[in-house]
Amino acid sequence: MTENAAPTPGGPTGSAGPGAPGPAPRRLRADAQRNIDSLLEAAKAVFRSSGVDAPAKEIADLAGVGVGTLYRHFPQRSDLVKAVFQREVDACAEAAQALAAAHEPGPALAMWLHRYTEYLATKRGLAAALHSGDPAYGALPGYFRQRLGPALGSLLEAAIASGEIRADISATDLLHAVANLCLPVPGEGVAYSQRMVAVLVDGLRYGADTSQSRS
Repeated sequence: MTENAAPTPGGPTGSAGPGAPGPAPRRLRADAQRNIDSLLEAAKAVFRSSGVDAPAKEIADLAGVGVGTLYRHFPQRSDLVKAVFQREVDACAEAAQALAAAHEPGPALAMWLHRYTEYLATKRGLAAALHSGDPAYGALPGYFRQRLGPALGSLLEAAIASGEIRADISATDLLHAVANLCLPVPGEGVAYSQRMVAVLVDGLRYGADTSQSRS
């Protein structure tokens, strides 16, 4: 799995990459899609524990496939890193709609921020690659903002309109605030970050316009 070769056009699923238009993805065989899903789950776990430079065999073994299968779907390490990043961002963004449909605006926002905190804990394993200056990862920050900004924005607007959350904060502010609360603390894990974010959510309720909920 080479690190510096040019990205394969379309990547493993035929996408042109984050933010770029491209042809419709090829339909994969069911077994190939299962292999990709297993590899991405395994890579997420290995990246989180060992970093993005972990041996390819460690990822393949955890996924239950051969190293050749890993290389076939993700010829370069950057292909795998990008796929893990995009998959986790997409799952986090899509959770917003499901939570909004199942819960009142205030609880939906709080639960999504909990989900976002879990995502940031997973992303720690990708940090070295994402901040390396490698042009292969140049579009990922934009992808992050394009997907998560609107997802959080819709939840935040609904919670403000219902009078459950104060109105003087933006989705961008909140994304950054939670990210800062999720910076690694020696001897602490994601549970610590969750507690800090819960305190932040309590603060968002202070000064909310409760007259809107009564109306």
